[in-house]
Amino acid sequence: MSKSPKPAGLQTHHLCLGYDGRDVIADLSLELPVGKVSAILGPNGCGKSTLLHALARLERPRAGRVLLEGDDIHATDTRALARRLAILPQAPLAPPGISVGDLVRRGRAPWRGVLQRFSQADAAACAAALEAVDMTALRDRDLDALSGGQRQRAWIALTLAQTAPFLLLDEPTTWLDLPHQIEILRLLQRLNRTQGVSVVSVLHDLNLAARFCDHLVLFGPHGLVATGTPRAVLSEDNLRTAFGLDARVVACPVSGAPMVCPI
Repeated sequence: MSKSPKPAGLQTHHLCLGYDGRDVIADLSLELPVGKVSAILGPNGCGKSTLLHALARLERPRAGRVLLEGDDIHATDTRALARRLAILPQAPLAPPGISVGDLVRRGRAPWRGVLQRFSQADAAACAAALEAVDMTALRDRDLDALSGGQRQRAWIALTLAQTAPFLLLDEPTTWLDLPHQIEILRLLQRLNRTQGVSVVSVLHDLNLAARFCDHLVLFGPHGLVATGTPRAVLSEDNLRTAFGLDARVVACPVSGAPMVCPI
């Protein structure tokens, strides 16, 4: 008996994205795998966030397609897509004075009709999301009263309440100090390992990406440079092509992951 084919993750087929009359990403075909923690890397202006927005159907491509497990996302019902894919933008906004618990409840919108009451299943999903990010004790606190790291965990809980198998995050560690960056990336890695959530993030720190991610996508000024494991992608030649950076790549003495040391 033949084995069933491995399910496809998020794929782009000959994708073209741009604005103001110019292409930012041209003829891009790649796959972000199921069940992995992936990061999109590259210099400023190379199209990282533009690509993430296209993967989340927040931006319509000029040409090409984005597929989620084989389905064209632009041919998928909006509510059905939100049950399969959640996104956390770079600077999410919430009403003033909203509590953590009320914020997380909003993650259940794709599963409820306009007039449908909050169900036991909704409450259980929110409770599980808060527990997963260690925010249960803060559910009644105002979001604005939290630290930066706590606020980011609350927003991640909102996306987890959607119970979508794919989670996209646009620069989730921006504006956080190093301990909180590590806290968020460790949290995303734990969610992947324990709950099977497929995570795709736009990141800037190459060494943190190498340590906490399974799969990297590296862009340069002229498009895709490399995709694959951190060890395969973060080579000295690839760093020179992507960033114009002369560096040595050595093994991290703590994790053994590749570590970039600029010259």
